[in-house]
Amino acid sequence: MALQSHLVELERKHKVLESQLHEALAHPSTDDLRIAELKRRKLMVRDEINRLRQGSATLH
Repeated sequence: MALQSHLVELERKHKVLESQLHEALAHPSTDDLRIAELKRRKLMVRDEINRLRQGSATLH
């Protein structure tokens, strides 16, 4: 069950980052470094979600 709650939290973080990225892209004054950082963090969270799901699948 702890794995499932961790996945839910990571998915929530991913959605928050998606929203922040969308908001940053909507404002032309947003720094390119800020956008790159949001994309990097979003990708890291997505990779972690995928790793956990793959690890969970091999356990079943």
